[in-house]
Amino acid sequence: MAAERHVAAGSASTPPAPGSPWAAAPNHLQELLSLATDLARDAGRVHGEGLRSALRLETKSSPTDLVSQVDREAERLIVERLRELRPDDAMLGEEGASGQGTSGVRWVIDPLDGTTNYVYGYPAYAVSIAVETDGQPQIGVVFDSSSGRMYRALSGFGAFCDDQPIHVREQPDLATALVATGFPYEAAQRERQGAVVAQVLGRVRDIRRGGTAALDLCHVAAGHVDAYWELDLSPWDYAAGAVIAREAGADVAFPEAAHGHGPAVVAAHHALLPALLGLLQDAGALA
Repeated sequence: MAAERHVAAGSASTPPAPGSPWAAAPNHLQELLSLATDLARDAGRVHGEGLRSALRLETKSSPTDLVSQVDREAERLIVERLRELRPDDAMLGEEGASGQGTSGVRWVIDPLDGTTNYVYGYPAYAVSIAVETDGQPQIGVVFDSSSGRMYRALSGFGAFCDDQPIHVREQPDLATALVATGFPYEAAQRERQGAVVAQVLGRVRDIRRGGTAALDLCHVAAGHVDAYWELDLSPWDYAAGAVIAREAGADVAFPEAAHGHGPAVVAAHHALLPALLGLLQDAGALA
């Protein structure tokens, strides 16, 4: 397979030790996971350094959609190292990194998920890196740089936070489920989604809104919330978190959204997901 041929040639990272959760995984996937972990930690250090300097802020899709030099510096670090170590891989990054590859491997990168949180000092922001091989999501690494927690998963080998296994909560009852969500940057779309939340709120335990899709999916994986949904996301927002949530035992669905761009992203224990999808459809979020 093309992915296997090229992976072993590029990574300078040390594969996990024999006693690690990943020891039984194919060597080429272990090496990709090691490299993704190193890159996430390095980008997290850029976050830390940025907190000690003056932020230079710009806006993107709307006046509330912030980007800083820290976003761009963190992505530049990741991209430059990948181009050095793995020049045949494809890339897709939030801040513009894009390139076709010939290896069958693609890196999907959000260098700072939760930029608004970061700017305000609200402790929920992260580096998100997913790795696909031959079009299939295989690896998810989300480094919560606000807390120092490292979430990782390798397809078929479980999900871990700081090398401790994590599992989705077995919650079959929607009425007592704690549900996370998020909102886009465009004002009219926020109003539509706020109306959805108003309908959902009375039929679940409560709502949480953290401001970072990558961490919301990790929180489903770790059992910190029972479920999650959001609209208007891009692949770099959810690619890594979806791998982690699935490997922790959650079902992750991408149903058609009733409004906004792209599919919705919905994650929950398999016993809870059908009821949540039905509620979101009744509330007008799903087509």
